[in-house]
Amino acid sequence: MEEEAMLKVEEENDDEEDEEEEEKLKQNHTINSIIMEELVGRLGNGDLKEKIEAAMAVRKLVRKSNSKSSKSVVRSRLASAGVIDPLVSMLQPSFPLSAREPALLALLNLAVRNQRNKIRIVTSGAIPPLLELLKFQHGNLKELAAAAILTLSSAAPNKPTIAASGVAPLLVRVLCSGSVQGRVDAVTALYNLSTCEEDPKLVLAPEAVPPLIDLLKECKKYSKFAEKTTALLEILSNSDEGRIAITNVDGGILTLVETVEDGSLVSTAHAVGALLSLCQSSRDKYRELILREGAIPGLLRLTAEGTPEAQDRARILLDLLRESPPQNRLTSSVLERIVYNFAAHVDGTDKANETAKKLLRDMVQKSMEHSLSHMQLRASSPFKDSVNVKNHLLPMGVDSKPMK
Repeated sequence: MEEEAMLKVEEENDDEEDEEEEEKLKQNHTINSIIMEELVGRLGNGDLKEKIEAAMAVRKLVRKSNSKSSKSVVRSRLASAGVIDPLVSMLQPSFPLSAREPALLALLNLAVRNQRNKIRIVTSGAIPPLLELLKFQHGNLKELAAAAILTLSSAAPNKPTIAASGVAPLLVRVLCSGSVQGRVDAVTALYNLSTCEEDPKLVLAPEAVPPLIDLLKECKKYSKFAEKTTALLEILSNSDEGRIAITNVDGGILTLVETVEDGSLVSTAHAVGALLSLCQSSRDKYRELILREGAIPGLLRLTAEGTPEAQDRARILLDLLRESPPQNRLTSSVLERIVYNFAAHVDGTDKANETAKKLLRDMVQKSMEHSLSHMQLRASSPFKDSVNVKNHLLPMGVDSKPMK
């Protein structure tokens, strides 16, 4: 502990000295330009040792800037001076690992918070050598490469190039075997690529399911990370292999059900989309599996509180989970008209719409409470009986679609 404290003090003192030096350099544009030109020269024409030292100096110049604005200026000026091309060249397999790592760290520091630099790095040819690093067994370099793909893929113009490079299976490897940070970076990078509007569309191997489910179990269901994870699981639910993997992994369906209950608007939409994909692919196969995990209360709540897309998905899934035939139910439009007319009679036409929505939400809530109480009383009954209870959670003959 004492040694760590000493190192921390030393680092803080070093930061102060570097910040003072950077402040002087900012005040003298000529000196700054000379330093950057010297770095470019050493990166392009120096021997291996000089290249490594120059790459480390590039990283240090960015990191030691004393504010976000000054970091942004340094990143832009270094790129304009021409450091990106020689740094990308240092990522090639012809260079030893001792050179590739500082070059990659320098490029990462140049890319952060700078869209133009991200695009420059990709157009300079960084993706193929990054893929080679992702194949490497060296854990640190592999995860640095994953972090670089994450950063570069956040720029929309880069997404088609990166998606077409074949990087997805390599990121899935990191997702399956990397550190926690490596897995988080792999998820975010894969999510970035999944939002690419151009072909090729992201295809994920079913091996991605277990680590995705594990990460979703551990994170807050309403977090941004849960939104990314459920988006990838929804993609996986569109293939037979992905659906089988979701079913086979311990707690796979339950974790999606819990996300429907506790997630954000985005993650609930993805989670119910994945469950719906399962049930639509084979109702006989997945219906009881979904019911067994207690999906009904969350789905009912989603029909009233979710996004329009999530509400529709929840309604369709509820229809698939119940046994009563459609012809025995009121259509949603008829139900809405009945409730609206009642609300208009009670509160007048001005407030009828708002009152009707509240009445429908109350109906759903009361139905949920009644049904859950009924299920508790029958908890000792065979599973088939509990399924039949869940099929009639709404009032007799009422469709689950809410007012819009």
